[in-house]
Amino acid sequence: MKWETTGGGEFSLAALKGKVAVLYFYPRDNTPGCTQEGKDFAAAHKAFAKLGAAVFGVSPDSLAAHEKFKAKFGFPFELVSDPEKKLCEKFKVWKEKTLYGRNYMGVERSTFVLGRNGKVLREWRGVKVPGHVDEVLAFVEESQ
Repeated sequence: MKWETTGGGEFSLAALKGKVAVLYFYPRDNTPGCTQEGKDFAAAHKAFAKLGAAVFGVSPDSLAAHEKFKAKFGFPFELVSDPEKKLCEKFKVWKEKTLYGRNYMGVERSTFVLGRNGKVLREWRGVKVPGHVDEVLAFVEESQ
């Protein structure tokens, strides 16, 4: 299965084989936590690249919304559009959530590091943004 990415690209898990990849799933473009997480991954992008790790942000937002979000903050990595939530469901991050006593379906903020064999090496679920990217980067460094 393939998904569209910013920059006119395509994303597939099969294409990641032989590479280390960081997939971070976030609820929605242009919200405070998601923006900060994107900025944190952008700030660490060169360090991830030096380790040979590709970073991808994933949310159900449209490709058009992703293009604007990426351009607005100058993210140096691609954003994957998953409007049908197929990638979110594959990684089991599409969950029932509660806000102010109301239940709804949404993305549980989560990050996955995939090894060169395509297998998940480490996952973080229910991510709190402060310090998270540093923890992911440290794991990628240690697993080299």
